[in-house]
Amino acid sequence: MSTTTARRAARASSRSAGAAPYLLVGPAVLALALFGILPILVAAGVSLTDLNIRGLGDPSSVEFVGLANYERLVADGDFWNALRVTGILAVVGVPTVVLVSLTTALLLHTSGGRLARILRSFYFLPAITAIVAVALVWGYLFNSQFGLLNHLLGTVGLDPVPWLSDPTWAKVSVGIVAVWRASGLNTIILLAGLQGIPHEYDEAAQLDGANRWTRTWRIQVPLLRFALFFVTVTTVISWLQFFDEPYVLTEGGPNKATTSISLYIFQQGFRYNQFGFASAGSLVLLVIIAVVTLVQLRGRRNDVD
Repeated sequence: MSTTTARRAARASSRSAGAAPYLLVGPAVLALALFGILPILVAAGVSLTDLNIRGLGDPSSVEFVGLANYERLVADGDFWNALRVTGILAVVGVPTVVLVSLTTALLLHTSGGRLARILRSFYFLPAITAIVAVALVWGYLFNSQFGLLNHLLGTVGLDPVPWLSDPTWAKVSVGIVAVWRASGLNTIILLAGLQGIPHEYDEAAQLDGANRWTRTWRIQVPLLRFALFFVTVTTVISWLQFFDEPYVLTEGGPNKATTSISLYIFQQGFRYNQFGFASAGSLVLLVIIAVVTLVQLRGRRNDVD
């Protein structure tokens, strides 16, 4: 083989190696563009129109309304109520989910044994249980007249609680179900992080005389920082998109006390047939989630620095 031929073969091999990463990530980028970015662009376009069910069949009836949907959104009291409900649930729910998940993961990691392995599956069940089944079971538990919770309260002499008919208790009820559903998956993630910590750290701390409490809060929790950050970010996003629990348990009631921003957008689009207006709400929600996530990522970068 001549020297020129060898050089050409080397350049061809180099180009092939350089293109390999793009070929590997290409399908993922294409899927992201089709199912992630394109719907956002479509929603942004629809939000500038008065699209409704009639417009889907007759596009010529759709009119460009500019920023009118956004102006109407700002003036809508129900929109601000939905934002307030979502904010209250997120502020209370996210720390609760993270704390419950971390405590459960630490207990499972400490206990070990066959029972702990069985409990891992037990705690993961809420994450894979269908929301309809969840609604049936919790709907029975929260029933004001025949529910199990009020029955248990009655056995200790306490008055029944209007779990789903009182605005304040309805928020508590859907929050309890949401915490129950979210804690299982987060517990598994944090437990995996705990099991990835080298045993040498714990053994060295024991030789230095550190007790269980000190080893947990001075070694395990700090080393679990990245997993906690991931769990916190994903939990915040899921609570800002809070939808399933209020939809199946209360449908946003009573008196819109559990109408989250996602449920509000759903109702505007599919119940009141206002796709353009609902798209404007979804764009606002997207911006809120993006800003909150960027703030968290910024905080994480400062922490790493």
